[in-house]
Amino acid sequence: MNGETIVLGGGVIGLTSAVVLAEAGRRVRLWSPEEPEATTSAVAGGLWWPYRIEPEERVGLWALRSLEVYAGLVDRPEETGARLVSGVHAATRREELGGWAAEVDGLRAATAAEYAPGDGLWARLPVLDMPTHLRWLRRRLEAAGGHVERRAAGSPAEAAAEAGVVVNCTGLGAARLVRDAGVRPVRGQLVVVENPGVDTWFTRTGTGAESTYFIPQPGRLLLGGTAEAGADALEPDPETARAIVARCAQLRPEIAGARILGHRVGLRPERAGGVRLEREELPGGGVLVHNYGHGGAGVTVAWGCAREVAGLVDA
Repeated sequence: MNGETIVLGGGVIGLTSAVVLAEAGRRVRLWSPEEPEATTSAVAGGLWWPYRIEPEERVGLWALRSLEVYAGLVDRPEETGARLVSGVHAATRREELGGWAAEVDGLRAATAAEYAPGDGLWARLPVLDMPTHLRWLRRRLEAAGGHVERRAAGSPAEAAAEAGVVVNCTGLGAARLVRDAGVRPVRGQLVVVENPGVDTWFTRTGTGAESTYFIPQPGRLLLGGTAEAGADALEPDPETARAIVARCAQLRPEIAGARILGHRVGLRPERAGGVRLEREELPGGGVLVHNYGHGGAGVTVAWGCAREVAGLVDA
């Protein structure tokens, strides 16, 4: 293949897209205004599950393709950041999910011992330690001949002036880059504590801005959370943090006494109408492929979307 490809955005969507393109033989440069470890992706809980993402009719395939990839990474957790961990999705029934759920091995109703209210699903799913995974993606990109540049694009045309193919994985940045008024932040706040011995994950999403989840990661336990549509404050709110710990401690009392290691805030890149994954022809013969608006499930669909990106580039 000839010509250069520039991927815009250094989070999990941009890095994964860049890896797939580079390993397909393209010369890839990834532009990011910040290091991948400083993106919203680094703050993510890292649990594979189609959460806050549309359109439903496309998400299932993207998610299952990604699940297949992560299943091949879990035997090297120190390198890839991927592990298989069991847990419960509370207040969730199998019949409420899309067809993709039938392809998830071991997904079943939780027993009374696993979740007393009786309306949860038990599963053993990939959980990614995101800082480790992002570093691994960058090394994989560089091994394929690509590289990361600390650079922000003012417009797609700026990148198109240097490459025949541009892939827009800018997340929230797409609101400015391509003037997409449908893009909005959904604020998520987490508390990081020393793990008091919790070895399973738990999630319970609500109808409002509050949710309850805990996810074990190496050396720590992530507690959440919030889903505040339209909010963009990056400073952790102390009262919100106290409420998160209290909700999690109702389920696992040992969490109440866990030492707090830190606080995190991330802005999920949600989009009206769901993910934008499509090809656009540029003046002068260039190609612009959009891949943004993944909401709270960038990790879940990253590889499936990246493979579709590669197909659109070559269309």
